[in-house]
Amino acid sequence: MPVSVPDCIFCKIVKRDAPASIVFEDETTMAFMDIRPMIPGHTLVIPKSHAAYLEDLPKGSSGPILETARKVAAALRRSGLRCEAVNLWLANGRAAGQEVFHVHFHVLPRFHGDGFGMRAGPDYGRMPERAELESTAEKIRHAIVNQ
Repeated sequence: MPVSVPDCIFCKIVKRDAPASIVFEDETTMAFMDIRPMIPGHTLVIPKSHAAYLEDLPKGSSGPILETARKVAAALRRSGLRCEAVNLWLANGRAAGQEVFHVHFHVLPRFHGDGFGMRAGPDYGRMPERAELESTAEKIRHAIVNQ
C-alpha cells in the first residue's frame, strides 16, 4: 500500500477519496488531468507514495515516474490535441512554484504561439568563467558524494 498523508490532495486522489480524471495508472504511478490547466491536455504525473520533494523519493523510485511522463507525452502527440512539442516541468519547492507538496511532473503539450513560456532571470545569458563553473560543480559533486 502506498504511503499517504491525510491532508494531501494527491494522496486522496490515489486512494479515490477525491475526484480526478485519470489517464494512466500502474502499481507505483498515476497520471491525471490538472484541474487548473495551463494549456489543454496539461497532465500531472505523480508517485502513488507520498514524497513532498524530488529528493524525498526513495532511491530508484524516480525512474517509473519519468517512464509514466514519457507515456503521457507520447499519448499527447497522438491524441488529436494540439501538440507540436511537450514540456516536462517539476516545481520542487515553494520558491520554484510548487503549490501541492507531493512530487509531481507537469506534462504540457506545446504548440507555436500557445502563449506559455518560462521567464529567464536577470543573469540569463551571462557566460561565467570556467573557474566559476568548476567551483559550482565541485560544490554539487561534494554534496552528491556526501548524501
